[in-house]
Amino acid sequence: MTNPDTPFPAASQLTIGFAHHAYQLKERFEARGTGINHFQVYTPDQLNERMADMDVLVVSGLWNDALLDNAPKLRWIQSVGTGYDQFPLDRLRERGIHLSRAFGVMKEAVAEQALACMLSLARHLHYLRDYQREHDWRAYISDISAREDELAGKTCGIVGLGLIGSRVAELAKAFNMRVIATKRNPSVYDGPADKVTGTDGLDDLLRESDYVVLTCPLTDETAGMINGRTLGLMKRSAFLVNVARGGCVVDEDLVPALKSCEIAGAALDHFHEEPLGPDSAYWDLDNVILTPHNASETRMYEENLMDILIENLGRLDRGEANLLHEVV
Repeated sequence: MTNPDTPFPAASQLTIGFAHHAYQLKERFEARGTGINHFQVYTPDQLNERMADMDVLVVSGLWNDALLDNAPKLRWIQSVGTGYDQFPLDRLRERGIHLSRAFGVMKEAVAEQALACMLSLARHLHYLRDYQREHDWRAYISDISAREDELAGKTCGIVGLGLIGSRVAELAKAFNMRVIATKRNPSVYDGPADKVTGTDGLDDLLRESDYVVLTCPLTDETAGMINGRTLGLMKRSAFLVNVARGGCVVDEDLVPALKSCEIAGAALDHFHEEPLGPDSAYWDLDNVILTPHNASETRMYEENLMDILIENLGRLDRGEANLLHEVV
């Protein structure tokens, strides 16, 4: 095990291991021309076999805590994602292993997905795609309450006004929506939202919003926040858009609320268990748009991540104490 007080190795002595089942991390790092030794693995078994070779590990979904037992050289983990609840922070501190997260790499993609979901729900694109598959030219709708709608003039309630939530606010204002939001410390917000309150303003936000957009992290405070009680506060005409974590939602309460049209519908990108099981009730709900945890996926993901990685490599090489987006 490496002594935590040992200086970080020089760039010429480093080996970086990239671990992701799909993203082209090795190729994009090579294009930066650093000259640093590196390789990529794609499966849990490959990662376990190569852990002993790494000074730096770039990883997210392939991580498991047992990897630390076979990582004598490891000095820094760069998470591929924004979340870091999967990492054992106390053990990393004890070992003197840095952990930084990919904060901001998915801001535009997730915010745009939230807006795309709102537009799809408003314009009935999910229903119309179903008609298309049936080769059915849907007739005009006489019932005004059953027609497509417009975002302009509606209220977008954003739960969690961080980097992504702030971008959602900007995009929603561009569609002439009223934007209200909750933020842990609303005094530090400087943006276009019309009203920002602390987390104690959640109930009022739910009552007022036509679209409730979850962009909050999963914490003890946000776990299960969308439940039977809070769903009961929402308008029957309101929609839920979750581009945060599935753990923020109690499925056992949301499913019946959607079936009974207690709320109008939902767009969901993250779930308690992934892939979503074939027996999940969500699959067969017409008023639900399901996406396979792809809100963060973008052609720019690798490049955005490399910007953070290269910056932090420079900081470590210069002996600086703090990393960009450091957790440990």
